[in-house]
Amino acid sequence: MELSEHLFRHEAGRMVATLTRIFGVHNLSLAEDVVQEAFCRALEIWGFRGVPENPSAWLMTTAKNRALDVLRRERTARTFAPELTRQLESEWTLAPTVEEEFGPTAVRDDELRMMFSCCTPRLSEEAQVALILHILCGFSVDEIAGAFVSSHAAIEKRITRSKKVLADSKKLFDVSGSDDFARRLPVVQRTLYLLFNEGYHGASSERAVRSELCQEAMRLTSMLLRNSLGAIPSSYALAALMSLNAARLPARVVSGNLTMLVEQDRSQFDQSLAEEGLKLLEHSATGPEISDYHVEAAIAWVHTSTQRPEDTDWATIISLYDRLMAIRPSPVVALNRAIAIAQREGPQRGLEEIRAIRDLERLAKYPFYHAALGEFEVRIGHFQDARHHFASALSLARNPMERSFFEQRIAACK
Repeated sequence: MELSEHLFRHEAGRMVATLTRIFGVHNLSLAEDVVQEAFCRALEIWGFRGVPENPSAWLMTTAKNRALDVLRRERTARTFAPELTRQLESEWTLAPTVEEEFGPTAVRDDELRMMFSCCTPRLSEEAQVALILHILCGFSVDEIAGAFVSSHAAIEKRITRSKKVLADSKKLFDVSGSDDFARRLPVVQRTLYLLFNEGYHGASSERAVRSELCQEAMRLTSMLLRNSLGAIPSSYALAALMSLNAARLPARVVSGNLTMLVEQDRSQFDQSLAEEGLKLLEHSATGPEISDYHVEAAIAWVHTSTQRPEDTDWATIISLYDRLMAIRPSPVVALNRAIAIAQREGPQRGLEEIRAIRDLERLAKYPFYHAALGEFEVRIGHFQDARHHFASALSLARNPMERSFFEQRIAACK
């Protein structure tokens, strides 16, 4: 199951993007059907013969062969991609054209083209993000609902409407030099940011950390950087943020248990990812503007570069959170700022800062808001209040790992 889920995350979007390029964006549902058939065929055959040595290539070949069958059977009954019409009409050019579209470089271009096609101004930003997460990143409706703190029905309706809007487009977005590229780029960046965060500390009902989602977000971001129009400072800052946070993943979960940042073993950090993150961060410092990704990446670098938790430069982190609040204020950013202040000035100051957060009610369903209150009360010595806050966090836990973590904190209060 884990293998098939990882393959779906990694391959489904690539296959849908390429098939949509061939079939035409108006045949998006057909492309999704072919991908679904390829996965069903894989599960059927692999159950008897075992997983092939290169499952990704097997899936791509299956999807390619199925696409050829569809084109031969339905090319007189429906229209396909207008820019490929002439090549698809002739049997002499049909197979070579499909073969070329399934080449590695073409597949990467198709993924980028699909990401930007989903960012049409005819859709709201929330709908654009949901569509990319669903089509290109393999998110289920429930996972997207968790990321947006929304209901299954609302997200399902949003995705259905968004697909109809996308299918009404005449062709996929041209990423080679469109004047509209810069306007759509921030939504693509935001989507990749959400994808990484869902893997790093998302709302999964099964696991608190899903490294495969982090890896997928990093892969798509690196693909964005390979495009000359996408390789701007904020994109490099986003890539730096991902690398620096991913460097801490080995120390975030120890023996199946979540570990607080201030207790993590820094020797377990992935130094190669940390060094890559620093290079990307330095590369991002080439323009006049500072994005929220720059600030978050700088915060991640301060944490990652410290050899011991007690040596953390909390003053710098607090000043960076002040900058982040000026760029992108939110209750979650304010909560993280309050935690940093508590680390530098004591738990009482942390409680004061939390109580001063605007829109505090928006944190009511966020388990780590209650956990932060519990940690501060423990440090003050108010164990009964701490147990109450940890119990609230436990009631909101989203997966067994979080439940175990909060149960341990409750037990520690005794």
